[in-house]
Amino acid sequence: MKCSTLTSGIVSNYSELANLMTPRPFMVERGHSDAVSIDPWVAYEYAKVKRHYDHLELSDRTRIEYFNGPHTIHGVGTFEFLHHFLRWGEPFES
Repeated sequence: MKCSTLTSGIVSNYSELANLMTPRPFMVERGHSDAVSIDPWVAYEYAKVKRHYDHLELSDRTRIEYFNGPHTIHGVGTFEFLHHFLRWGEPFES
């Protein structure tokens, strides 16, 4: 399993780092062609985050969006998510 190493030398996984942000909203974008990792591993880590938010009755504050594409900012669901949680109002069409 891939891990992140914090500067203090403590090793943690991505879901543990994401859980530190609770109760803040947390959004993941995942391109199916992203070479950083594979879909099953991203889904596995995100499922742990989702379970954590569900356990705290905050399930509406986290989301994942899959899209066809590489490692890039897809923005569709993420911008809707940001507009909702930052209270920017409705996103406009360009």
